[in-house]
Amino acid sequence: MTQRNILVTGGAGFIGANFVHYWLKNNEKDNVVVLDALTYAGNKASLNDVLEDKRFIFVKGDICDTPLVEALLIDHNIDTLVHFAAESHVDRSITGPDAFIETNIIGTYSLLKAAKKVWIDTPKSQGESALEHRFHHVSTDEVYGTLSPDEPAFTEETQYAPNSPYSASKAASDHLVRAYHHTYGLNVTTSNCSNNYGPYHFPEKLIPLIITNILNDKPLPIYGDGKQIRDWLYVEDHARGIELVLNKGKVGENYNIGGHNEWANIDIVKVVCHLINAEFTNNHSLSSKFPQAKSAIKANSTALITYVEDRAGHDRRYAIDASKSTAELGYKPVESFETGIKKTVEWYFDNQSWIKELESKDD
Repeated sequence: MTQRNILVTGGAGFIGANFVHYWLKNNEKDNVVVLDALTYAGNKASLNDVLEDKRFIFVKGDICDTPLVEALLIDHNIDTLVHFAAESHVDRSITGPDAFIETNIIGTYSLLKAAKKVWIDTPKSQGESALEHRFHHVSTDEVYGTLSPDEPAFTEETQYAPNSPYSASKAASDHLVRAYHHTYGLNVTTSNCSNNYGPYHFPEKLIPLIITNILNDKPLPIYGDGKQIRDWLYVEDHARGIELVLNKGKVGENYNIGGHNEWANIDIVKVVCHLINAEFTNNHSLSSKFPQAKSAIKANSTALITYVEDRAGHDRRYAIDASKSTAELGYKPVESFETGIKKTVEWYFDNQSWIKELESKDD
């Protein structure tokens, strides 16, 4: 594989940061530029381990700043753009959808405009062919809507039926990416993933929220009856899936990346509770490190479970059929949920300074 120069948008966010770590570790010839606005969920500390790497550059900036994106593509000879930057929390999209429209739709459009101008229009105006390039768009299974308990999992052919401002904004961005391929010839791929979990996850999402609340002996809020079902994907398996799409995926195609791992929310919470209880029982130093985790110290974290009013329009079930990615790319998750969730809990035990860094930021 020849050297790649990659621009990663949203590279200080949860999935983006994990992707950067994975890529630099597994692709030693490549250079990576991160563009991130460092909003509430972006944390430059998530990239501390690579800041001194000569192959890595961090740029604070907004994807809606089209001239900035154009300059980065030109100045760093970017041939591959991996687009993670997005507002992603459904609750926030319900109470404040404007930011989701701006970032997820207008921001994606800004990137597409810049990519088209630099990779396609400029070379053609000079009498040259379009540059070799790839625009990879990272999307979500939520664009497909919701499933009943007995319905088959989402495939790449499932009709879009987004039910929240978040998923509607992501669906719109997916369509824009598709349009720029079919209309202008931009070399694009899109991946739709299931719920990710792992290190560097902002603690408003379910799994990191449960972990951090247990460590602070705070209630564990469960929407409705807690029986909403999600497919869970360890974040490094997601990065591995994107790598396969970039290396083997067909231009213009969508690929589902899932964990083959459906769980009801309440069962996820109970698994995390029992795992943390066991960790505290077997490792007495945790009681000294987290003296405020009174329920965990008593091996009774489940006592913190608190049922709250359900989210408006809450989708009942998501499930990913990744057969296409398996057949065409050789994709298969490496982590089981048991191994992935243990790694995740241990990471939060060992990285409280990262949590404090987030808490010190102004929303």
